[in-house]
Amino acid sequence: MGFFDKLFGKKEKESLDQGLQKTKESFFSKLTKALAGKSSIDDEILDNLEEALIGADVGYDTTVQIIERIEKRVKQDKYLGTSELNRLLQEEIQQVLVDADDVSYKNFEVPTGKKPYVILVVGVNGVGKTTTIGKLAYNYKKAGHDVLLGAADTFRAAAVDQLTIWSERVGVPIVKQAMGSDPSAVAFDTVKSAVAKGSDVVIIDTAGRLHNKAYLMEELSKIKRVIKKVLPDAPHEVMLVLDGSTGQNALEQAKQFTAATDVNSLTITKLDGTAKGGVVLAIANQFKIPVKFIGVGEKINDLLVFDKKEFVDSLFAIQK
Repeated sequence: MGFFDKLFGKKEKESLDQGLQKTKESFFSKLTKALAGKSSIDDEILDNLEEALIGADVGYDTTVQIIERIEKRVKQDKYLGTSELNRLLQEEIQQVLVDADDVSYKNFEVPTGKKPYVILVVGVNGVGKTTTIGKLAYNYKKAGHDVLLGAADTFRAAAVDQLTIWSERVGVPIVKQAMGSDPSAVAFDTVKSAVAKGSDVVIIDTAGRLHNKAYLMEELSKIKRVIKKVLPDAPHEVMLVLDGSTGQNALEQAKQFTAATDVNSLTITKLDGTAKGGVVLAIANQFKIPVKFIGVGEKINDLLVFDKKEFVDSLFAIQK
């Protein structure tokens, strides 16, 4: 029983395996084809492996990095059998994934000395941002924390309504204002209320727009400035939510948001509905930002803590 099993149990491990099923089926069909009739790792196998990785949306740059590392190990360690390739590939894929400095989130704990712990959530509309916030609130509350939500996406009525529904479903309070209100004012009121109430965790939703990067940068910067008036070291985390099913488009979104603000954590959603799960590797490797959570379904328990070893193990575990 691995770390992931002990922390979340058998059901969550099964959710991970099932959520990655489309990706692994697509990838392994290509990998099996690449190895057909081969007994040793040669240039043709590596070319086919490169094609399989790119087909899983691992991305060109990350794929080349993985292939070059495998080539180097084959030469150094004299691995000649194709039976060794899976293990080599698993190890090298793990190497491109970034570890978070603070792993307290794996138990939904609040980092020491940061109360309330303020999380600013960014991402375009439709990626599952508001749903992710609801699921985060559920998990933090389940871990014994007092959670407060802030509805700072005031330009879209549906966003406020949806977050309100989640607050009621999870049983946590929410700070909101009328549609069209200043998002930074909502963020300010949310953090101020959290301090007054002694809340442990604050999760603030923001507007999901990319049509004007300069305006996006200005708005997010303003939100961060007003939060600092209440808590000088906040926000403690800027979490970017990306839709894994969009593949390389998610990479482009990551470029835009990391240019607009200091993103320091990632959540990748909708991995259960796509064969493009390899985009997790591409995003984490290219931007050197840790993936903290992944979404593998619509249920409230389907937001899973990301553990790179368990992710890669699951990716290579074909269900019978």
